Amino acid sequence: MPINSKRKGKDGELEAVHFLRDLGYDTHRTSQVCGQDSADIEGIDGLHIEVKRQEKTAIEQWLQQSERDAGYTGGMPIVLHRRNRETWKVTLRAEEFFRIWREANDR
Repeated sequence: MPINSKRKGKDGELEAVHFLRDLGYDTHRTSQVCGQDSADIEGIDGLHIEVKRQEKTAIEQWLQQSERDAGYTGGMPIVLHRRNRETWKVTLRAEEFFRIWREANDR
């Protein structure tokens, strides 16, 4: 029996929550209660996390969605994503990455 996309999205978000909790972050899913423009996962201040657990990648569209939604909720828009048998990856705009890099190394 095929799995529906809503259920698959929920499963991917829960998997991402467990991944982040294993890294020490107290995260939780939000989309089921906070509405369409909310981040998929909350619990890391300053980030707007869009989660994608899909085989077909559409990174630009995913990042645009995170950026659009972050305009409502604040936080740096990122996409936490992975395909089957791969590790989690984070995508963000290069400008944001290098701004963070500069701040971390200017101490």
